[in-house]
Amino acid sequence: MLERSADPAAPLLSPFLVRWLVAAGALSLALRLWLSATFPITGDEAFFYWWGVYPDWGYYDHPPMVGWLIALVRATLGDTTWAIRLPVVLLPLALGGLVAWALAPLDRVRAAWAVLFFWLAPLNWLNVLITTDTPLMFWSVLSVALLLRAERRERMDRTAWGLYALSGLALGCAFLSKYFSVVLGLTYLVYFAVYRRERWAAFALLVLCALPGPAINIAYNMSHGWSNIMFNLYNRNEGESFAWNKPLLYLAMLVYLVTPVAAWLAWKQRAALAAAARQQRLLACVVVVPLLFFALLSLKKVVGLHWVLSFYPFGFALLAFALPRDKLKTCALGMAAFAALHVLVVAGLHASSLDNWKNAKLYPQIIRSYKTNEMLAQVTAPGVELMANAYTPAVIYGYALKHYVPVFGPGNFHARQDDMLVDFSFYQGKTVRIVHMGAEPQLADYQPYFDSVQVLNFTQDGVPFYAVEGRNFNYAAYKNGVLTTIYRRFYNIPAWLPMTGCPFCERLCGEVRCQIPEQ
Repeated sequence: MLERSADPAAPLLSPFLVRWLVAAGALSLALRLWLSATFPITGDEAFFYWWGVYPDWGYYDHPPMVGWLIALVRATLGDTTWAIRLPVVLLPLALGGLVAWALAPLDRVRAAWAVLFFWLAPLNWLNVLITTDTPLMFWSVLSVALLLRAERRERMDRTAWGLYALSGLALGCAFLSKYFSVVLGLTYLVYFAVYRRERWAAFALLVLCALPGPAINIAYNMSHGWSNIMFNLYNRNEGESFAWNKPLLYLAMLVYLVTPVAAWLAWKQRAALAAAARQQRLLACVVVVPLLFFALLSLKKVVGLHWVLSFYPFGFALLAFALPRDKLKTCALGMAAFAALHVLVVAGLHASSLDNWKNAKLYPQIIRSYKTNEMLAQVTAPGVELMANAYTPAVIYGYALKHYVPVFGPGNFHARQDDMLVDFSFYQGKTVRIVHMGAEPQLADYQPYFDSVQVLNFTQDGVPFYAVEGRNFNYAAYKNGVLTTIYRRFYNIPAWLPMTGCPFCERLCGEVRCQIPEQ
């Protein structure tokens, strides 16, 4: 059965709705443009920036799409922070347009309200950070929009087949953005199994057209030590266990994302929401299945706010189709007030100075972000190789210097792109400075790898920071003391996974799999 519009003769958009759409779209865009040009680069953004500098078929943590996107932006718009962030700045407009295109055949007015609700969400006023979620959201929403239009076709004509195929292609691109696209694939499976078994052939075409994405990712993982699998399924999940606060945090996060006003109205109008879900079944599946998936996941893990963003617009769409007409304006006004509070906070932060934050726990990190060049001017020296003790400072320093800064030491399970890019034998015999913030570094951690070491003391805007200067780097000692530890900790690759390559392993032992005994 096709999903039918409750109001096929939908009236023209009201002047109120048109004015609010224009205002929300334009004002939020202006704020995002300003933030993108003035807010310093974050650690995750700087990490992904280097993916764009070194385009590849994949990266240690995730599939490659955001790296490809940044590479494209750098090649066309230049190597600036605002340019790198432009895709995420424009993303809410693109997603709003896709939602309107997908839902307008059902009800043009309700579709417009869905876009307005989405644009009024505070996240769409403030988010200017380019991450793996940026392409994931675009490709996921495009896939759903195409499927919604395909499902409106009464006959399986050429247009219908084409829409199903394009939906699958977009799903494959979403997979090349982030593994959470698997949840969207699961959603499609549930929808076709429960409601549309007569169109299994269309679902099969969708899946077939999505397969190139997973095929590219599998080929990359086979030739790179299954780094995505080791990170996402093994290394990052060690020690996770059930705790009652995790599902409660998930619930609180959802209330914040949809805004308290919208959450309250959804609860008050839950009967209407259920009726809309029964009528708009695909839309309901795209909302309910991911929510249930992440609810189960929250029993063990803290669900990140960004994990649900690729399904985020459709929650507002379902709400717009459910609320009584006299509650739509109420919801929009409440959401606007909530967004305005966030804008006021941003204005207050912008009016403050660095001195206002001197007593804040984050002050050292703030100085590192806003005074990066001044810090580096103190610590760099001719003939000295610069490194850092963790990936966040390393990539921020590298972004400022426009050359890659490695992490010295084992690091942790996050952001191990060094394992792919850095050959530490290059530094044999060289003088290295490892930048530290926080507690003064212990020389004993560095003495085994240099002929001599010393701690250099620096200060930036009242924040002390340090550099361990090591002379005559001993690669053999570092290989035995650090690189073998990294292998044991992060490259315990299951024997049943077939491998054609592993750059880290091949540099370490000359083989795809190293035979290093456990300690």
